[in-house]
Amino acid sequence: MRFRTIYLFAFVLLTAGAGYSQATSADIPPLKFTDTKLENGLRVLIAEDHSAPVFSIAVTYNVGARNERPGRTGFAHLFEHMMFEGSENVGKGEHFILIQNNGGGLNGTTTEDRTNYFEELPRNQLDLALFLEADRMGHLAVTQEKLDNQRNAVQEERRLGIDNQPYGKAELEIDNLAYDNFSYKHSVIGEMSDLNAASLGDVQDFFRIYYAPNNAVLTLVGDLETPAALAAVKKYFGSIPSQQLPKQPELAEPEHYGERRETILDPLARLPMVIIGHHIPKGDTAGNFTMQVLATVLGTGRSSRLYQHLVKEKQLATSISADADARTGPSMFYINATPRPGVKPEELEKAIYEEITALQAGGVTGEEMEKARMQIKRSLIQSRESSLQTAIQLGTDTVFFNDPELINTYYEKAAAVTADQVKAAAQKFLVPSERAVVITLPAPAASASGK
Repeated sequence: MRFRTIYLFAFVLLTAGAGYSQATSADIPPLKFTDTKLENGLRVLIAEDHSAPVFSIAVTYNVGARNERPGRTGFAHLFEHMMFEGSENVGKGEHFILIQNNGGGLNGTTTEDRTNYFEELPRNQLDLALFLEADRMGHLAVTQEKLDNQRNAVQEERRLGIDNQPYGKAELEIDNLAYDNFSYKHSVIGEMSDLNAASLGDVQDFFRIYYAPNNAVLTLVGDLETPAALAAVKKYFGSIPSQQLPKQPELAEPEHYGERRETILDPLARLPMVIIGHHIPKGDTAGNFTMQVLATVLGTGRSSRLYQHLVKEKQLATSISADADARTGPSMFYINATPRPGVKPEELEKAIYEEITALQAGGVTGEEMEKARMQIKRSLIQSRESSLQTAIQLGTDTVFFNDPELINTYYEKAAAVTADQVKAAAQKFLVPSERAVVITLPAPAASASGK
């Protein structure tokens, strides 16, 4: 599992691009929702969807790894685990049992910029979902025993998902190499020593500072009646007191003056891997939309330039992809490639730069832009088929950008990107001074046996 901006960020399924035509979102039905702020500051978004007798709830807190400090990394993710350990009226493990016994599913995720918790349930279980989320927001039970238990669980998660997985270190190291600002430089899952250093007081302070209604957004999507659902939200959450809002960290990244490189010897890797990262503008900006279009043209799918030229034609790689993330601060454009056996990583890396140079010189074609436009339209429609994806996206966009309407305006914003803008963005951002490169090499047998 990757512990950078994973995947449930503002554009969860919208990683495609836009077209050069005068397309609009008129053929994509707008999502209708209410937007209410309770007296304690909790923001509540409700969207009715009666296509299936289910609903989804997401509670998104404005806290993530960016809010951590040196010596306490991994804390936001550790606390995500703590939120499932029981509250004043819910015993340890009971949250899972109640949801699953009533036909539902649940989980939580942490990124650099937010932490969210979500459930999907039959329509007649709204009170259960609201009770459980409100009880742990207002009355989480924090003990030393629970902290020790979940500290061990997170450390084991790191061992299984990163330390003992091929390329695990490289996936973390690319951001550590690319960023100077600590907020984004360190990993979401954190360091073992920092997790060991977390005290009960740290956990209690974290809960008090960040887990307040006025630092959260609650979204409900599905087979609900809005007036009744809002009344139920007020019933369960209205008495939870607000807190003084925490000061958010400064996310600006200092200017970079040259390429950064690192080579990792990985005893678990069987093939080399190349990860290239470039800094791009923060999410929900014209520059970020343009780079998402560029990522689609360059490296999304088998019809993309990198796949066609380097996998199919030149046969230099077995896999290659590009994606642009959308953080609340300076974001990243990633290229991830695995060389074909017998191909040196530097040979593949050189070919990638040649493709970028060609795009910077010649731009993109109308056909590529039209394909990107259709991809984003398809992805947006597909994401709307899920009440859970819609609830998560509404909450994330609101926390990230204070813009729940982004779900309705994203297509038009991306469709406004032109081929000339894509070319100019490639020239501006895909440059060596903004580049970080992590090369993974299989460790020699002696190195592997020595570990």
